[in-house]
Amino acid sequence: MGTWRFLLILNFFGLTDKYSENVYEQFFFLKYHGGWSLTESYNLPVGLRNWFMKRLIKQKEDEKEAIEEARNGTKGGRGGSQGLTTDNQPPPPQGYNFDT
Repeated sequence: MGTWRFLLILNFFGLTDKYSENVYEQFFFLKYHGGWSLTESYNLPVGLRNWFMKRLIKQKEDEKEAIEEARNGTKGGRGGSQGLTTDNQPPPPQGYNFDT
C-alpha cells in the first residue's frame, strides 16, 4: 500500500493570513473609532460588519471635511475663526456685579 499525499493548498480548510489580518483591522477600526468591543465586532454578521465599516469611514470623512471647511472658512462665508461679539456672547451669570 502506497502513501497518500495531499495535493490541496494548505489554507483550503481555513482562512488565509491576509484575510485574517483584514478582519483584525476591521475589529481594530471599529474598536478605536467606533467604540465597539471586540466581542460585539466579532459577533456581527459579515455583511453588517462591512456596512458599519463603510458607514464609519463615511462619517470620519464627513467630519474631516467639516473641520477643513471650518478651518478655511469655505462654508457660510464667515472666515476662519469667530470671536465673541455682543451678538454671540453668553449672558453673564445671575448676580454678577460688573462694578467691582
